[in-house]
Amino acid sequence: MTLGDVAHRLRCSFLPGKNDTVVNQMRSFVVGPPIPLDEGAILERNRPYLIPLRERLRLPNRVRARANPKSSTGRLDVFTRVITDRSGMFDDVKGGYRGPLFLEVVPRSFAIMVKTGLALNQLRIMRGEIDVSDAEIRAAHKVDPILFRNGQPVDRRDVYAQGGLWLTLDLLKRGDEPVGYRAKRNSSLIDLSAIGGHDPEEFWENVVPEVGNRVVLEPEDFYLLLSAEGVRVPPQYAAEMTAFDPAGGEVRTHYAGFFDPGFGHDPAGLFSQGSRAALEIRAHDVPFAVDHLQRVCSLRFERMAGEPFALYGSQRGSHYQGQMSTLSKHFRVDNRPDQQTFTRSVTRRRRG
Repeated sequence: MTLGDVAHRLRCSFLPGKNDTVVNQMRSFVVGPPIPLDEGAILERNRPYLIPLRERLRLPNRVRARANPKSSTGRLDVFTRVITDRSGMFDDVKGGYRGPLFLEVVPRSFAIMVKTGLALNQLRIMRGEIDVSDAEIRAAHKVDPILFRNGQPVDRRDVYAQGGLWLTLDLLKRGDEPVGYRAKRNSSLIDLSAIGGHDPEEFWENVVPEVGNRVVLEPEDFYLLLSAEGVRVPPQYAAEMTAFDPAGGEVRTHYAGFFDPGFGHDPAGLFSQGSRAALEIRAHDVPFAVDHLQRVCSLRFERMAGEPFALYGSQRGSHYQGQMSTLSKHFRVDNRPDQQTFTRSVTRRRRG
């Protein structure tokens, strides 16, 4: 879905409730005049904005929808949620909804520039029962592996499924090589229309684990880390990563969290270990220690109505298939040696 013509600066977030519209409720919370987006506008850090989307919905009664940020949006620590009329929930659109869509946007780590037509989030349309049980996913992994580690399918006895397949952190110390990145404070502006146009060193610090393969997360800092597992989503499924689980500590994991059918699935055979998941992590309240192979989040699978005509990664525009780096598409590759290594490896295999 795409941004409309203006953004409204808010003093706080809100929901309209089941008896009111977004436009009527927002009058109490808007600060200042509308901000035109047609030529681009800067959204400040830690300020909520409400942006009408260009699209509207007209859902049949038995069809509902769910929204989530795009992967690149989450990797920039931009918090987004869809709001609809007469609703007390973010991102969930009830069956039969007919009306406008609004997007709440909160840049957390960086000031961002956005413009009309830019896509920050996406919408999934669903009908009927879509949830997949843990038993079915374990059985599917046994037949056609979903999780890989160290280049090999994870042994079915080591597959932990409780409310979804759990993923662990890759914090293995490899000399001075980074295992991820931490957002710098008071960085420059990120233009969301400039793909590959930003120097990562201006925005990110390398995260190198301590001896013992441990990283201490500082409160409210934003981290990009990788899963130890490669994930392969079979074409008949999609998956969503849980954003937070109290059992994992006071840590929020992943803001986007949607895995398209075919993520990490490669019919051409250029890679056969799945794609590692980028984990967007923030600790709250106190410093929080995480260790190598610590479970931090789970993947809940959803059943597709049919096998897609085109899988993720099969067409131009799938930026994170086979990823070895957590940074978004907005940053240059030349300062990302881990991504260069992956690119050279794939190139050699194609030539072979």
